[in-house]
Amino acid sequence: MALISTQTLTLKSPLTLSLPSHPSSQCFSLSPSTPHPLHTPKSTARFSARRLVVSRATTSSAFDFSPSIGEVLGEVGIFTAAGDPVRFNDLLDQNEGIVVVALLRHFGCVCCWELASALKESKARFDSAGVKLIAVGVGTPDKARILAERLPFPMDSLYADPDRKAYDVLGLYFGLGRTFFNPASAKVFSRIEVLQKALKNYTIKATPDDINSVLQQGGMFVFKGKQLLYARKDEGTGDHAPLDDIFDVCCKVPVS
Repeated sequence: MALISTQTLTLKSPLTLSLPSHPSSQCFSLSPSTPHPLHTPKSTARFSARRLVVSRATTSSAFDFSPSIGEVLGEVGIFTAAGDPVRFNDLLDQNEGIVVVALLRHFGCVCCWELASALKESKARFDSAGVKLIAVGVGTPDKARILAERLPFPMDSLYADPDRKAYDVLGLYFGLGRTFFNPASAKVFSRIEVLQKALKNYTIKATPDDINSVLQQGGMFVFKGKQLLYARKDEGTGDHAPLDDIFDVCCKVPVS
């Protein structure tokens, strides 16, 4: 059975925010027996031998994940924060363990420093439950290291996706409107103190050199092996999934 809950979140850019009239976003938690939703952008996708090519997700289509999304994502190549190439196949637990994949916007996003800080503080809790937690950001490995060293954040749990390949495969939102003008972004106002604390050692130098990358939105996904159990796309800048909700999803997964 599919569990569908609504949340009120989404942030515009940290510089331009407006209060929402009725902001909302959707998150899906799927039991292992339910088909998993894979967002299919209006543009076409082509899967070659080892690479999936999908145009940027610029629409807010409903989730429509296919059961093979874990296999498709597994072929995507990214980098460790140290600069070593790695495929998602190597990150998803091959023994059917639970993995939380947090996709940040980019390493220079102030709201992503806030999310990374929250992930770091929650990591011991997830570890104790046997859940692997990793964060992926848009930018080159050297940008990832800036965040890892200054926040700080554990290097072995941080990955860089400079070409936004995983973001395209998962159909995460991209564009000017989502980044700067989505009403859900106003939720960040309720987290100002937490945001300020996370930005103590912030530097804009972590921002990707490719300026288009700052228009990418993130999301949160939970996998059991290659099976997608939970998917949530950020509606806008700073619209992050509550980590308590993610932890509850992980703890409710039946033992194999």
